Amino acid sequence: MSRRTTVIDWHVIACEYPPQIGGVSGYVASVAAGLGAAGHSVHVWCPPAAGPRPAPHGVTIHGELGRFTPGDLRRAGRMLDGFVSPRRLLVQWVPHGYGYRSMNLPFCLWVRRRARKGDRVDLMVHEPFLAFDGSWKQKAAAAVHRAMTVILLSAAHRVWVSTPAWRRSLEPFARGRQLGFDWLPVASPLEPIDDPGGVADVRSRYAGPGEHLVGHFGLYSPLTARPMKKVVPQLLARLQGVVVLLMGEGSVTLREQILEGAPQLAPRVHATGVLAPPDLSRHLQTCDVLVQPYPEGITSRRTSTMAPLAHGKAIVTTAGPATEPVWRDREAVSLMPPDAAAYVDEVERLIADPCARARTGARARTLYEDVFDVRHTVNALMAS
Repeated sequence: MSRRTTVIDWHVIACEYPPQIGGVSGYVASVAAGLGAAGHSVHVWCPPAAGPRPAPHGVTIHGELGRFTPGDLRRAGRMLDGFVSPRRLLVQWVPHGYGYRSMNLPFCLWVRRRARKGDRVDLMVHEPFLAFDGSWKQKAAAAVHRAMTVILLSAAHRVWVSTPAWRRSLEPFARGRQLGFDWLPVASPLEPIDDPGGVADVRSRYAGPGEHLVGHFGLYSPLTARPMKKVVPQLLARLQGVVVLLMGEGSVTLREQILEGAPQLAPRVHATGVLAPPDLSRHLQTCDVLVQPYPEGITSRRTSTMAPLAHGKAIVTTAGPATEPVWRDREAVSLMPPDAAAYVDEVERLIADPCARARTGARARTLYEDVFDVRHTVNALMAS
């Protein structure tokens, strides 16, 4: 970590935090832990949870944001007022995270009131707003999202974005304010654990001697699950010595959907469901290749790819309009067009060439350490 001169009380406003599952949840946990390890006092304000919550050194969890109702926000505001002013708020923004069918204007107005009371608001934009596509309901939500964006940007002292693509989206809503929209890459929600025996045990559950394990990790939204429904049957039809491992929330449902059209594949398609971080690390380490398709292309905001990247795995993913240059420049992943046959071709190449797999995996780990590791996020926040 870079050397700091001032200890700051950070107040991280988040829509989710472990044990809740999601990209924002893992991101907040890693950043909070990093700031705490650097000697800062970190308070995470989030919804409550039924189970125990990780609270690393220097981190305090407040579940008072409830369901983000006006009453919840007033209660959390009164508690915030008990801390020394000016308070530094790091607001994690994704419109779908704060309830009210992604149209929680009261939350955005609450953030603006905090700024007017003298709090410094730093905004971390994971996702900005819906496109004006689809039904009239989506178009109405998209309009409200833009109104919320205007409110939040009016309150922000500084704006961070999870991918540079959001700069172009957000700048028109800054109303002439020079906010910068600095890129703050998203780190992996977990680091590899050192457990060779445990990894071997996991692999033996799914793949026999001489077989290769092709994995996918994610939350299986319709947009990311759809290409996997095409990739898996084509992959298994072409490569007889391959087994597929689907990891993460929604993976069991996707397996069932795949097997509806191809029940004969049942012995070769496995799904884990939700895994605890250490077990997820073991499962990722068992995979020879990861297939991670995205409709807009791989970007730095995708924690589902950051995890295998941090584990030094060979990754086949999508080159798209939102893909940052760093992915091509560093040759750390296999970038393919959004086509199932192209993914299968590249997986076949990597399976057949262990040296190519090893080189790609090594470049993946180096890219992660050089650009995406959480220490870079913590250093940027401390320097701001």
